[in-house]
Amino acid sequence: MTAAGSDEALKADRAAHDRAPHGHPPHDGPHQPDDHGHDHPHDDLGHPHDDGHDHPGGVRGFVSSLFAPHSHDSADTVDSALESSAKGIRAVKISLVALVATAFLQVAIVFVTGSVALLADTIHNFSDALTSVPLWIAFIVGRRAANRRFTYGYRRAEDLAGLFIVAMIAFSALLAGWESVRRLIDPQPISNLWLVVAAGIIGFIGNELVAIYRIRVGRQIGSAALVTDGLHARTDGFTSLAVVVGAIGVAFGFPQADALIGLLITVAILWVLKGAASQVFARLMDAVDPLLTDAVEKAAHQPGVEDVSSTRIRWLGHRLEAEAHVTVDCDLTTLRSHAIAESVRHAIFHEVPKISDVIVHVDPCTHADADPHEVTGAHLPRSPGVAVAGAERTLPLRPGHR
Repeated sequence: MTAAGSDEALKADRAAHDRAPHGHPPHDGPHQPDDHGHDHPHDDLGHPHDDGHDHPGGVRGFVSSLFAPHSHDSADTVDSALESSAKGIRAVKISLVALVATAFLQVAIVFVTGSVALLADTIHNFSDALTSVPLWIAFIVGRRAANRRFTYGYRRAEDLAGLFIVAMIAFSALLAGWESVRRLIDPQPISNLWLVVAAGIIGFIGNELVAIYRIRVGRQIGSAALVTDGLHARTDGFTSLAVVVGAIGVAFGFPQADALIGLLITVAILWVLKGAASQVFARLMDAVDPLLTDAVEKAAHQPGVEDVSSTRIRWLGHRLEAEAHVTVDCDLTTLRSHAIAESVRHAIFHEVPKISDVIVHVDPCTHADADPHEVTGAHLPRSPGVAVAGAERTLPLRPGHR
């Protein structure tokens, strides 16, 4: 959310915005994107990019852009827009078919040639394709409505699918590494080297076509996750080219080249595993990018808000939910306090479009020794050095947000 002009101009802009007709109903339920104009950018994750660190340029920056998309949040690697977009789901289906077809072609050539490097690459391509299945199932389950038992709904199914994906990647690394070591100790002749080269090229072309398609559709629908999946497919394509290098090494009289390339591919799979595991476990621990917390706290400072504390944000599936405490004048009427809380919710919805629901708890400012939470004070957890407001821990607000 950008600031322009004086405080009075900002208040006038907000008043005009509130009076203008909106493309959405009052915020009494999960927020959905609206179609009315704003003078602030809505990027996919809703966080600012003046994050205080530099991004590499030149050759290093080019390589990073090929294999590691710029990301501030673990949600970037989980398909956040697929189930709500027909284009996104179609991209998953088409890319799944393409990767499976590519892997089956490689399997046939593995049986003919006996290349362990090609086997490792094929295993990786199969696991990469099949991990779309549990996510697809999770998207369907996640659509189910909340009930009296699952009061938050079923959106955590995506996180369970993430655990399955991590297990599949670990299994593929273990199997590929085992076969590579076995062949390194006991080298076996590789026949039809030209078929191995052809299979590596097929793997590269198949993965690169999937990468181009996923990245293009991901940018069209604003899905950072789909773009990331495309970059991951591009990485797999280059591991297929490594198979070609191994076959060429064998052709020039270095029989261990095939097994060594298989080990290199295993290392690449382990690198992917490290990133995937850290992202999935961070999601399970309700970790979010601190920049999102900053954005929510900044947006919550609406007219009438004296302080913002106890900000909490968590992912439920591919959507965010947030809660915060705001302090207002204790002499305000209930109606006026509620109006301020609604203005806070409205601002947060627009600052972070991925947020589907916001709970705002209104605290009155205190006079003298009055404690608005005296009744429940004995039930609140107390930790040394941590102030508690209501049932939440108070988080310090950065000076720039006041």
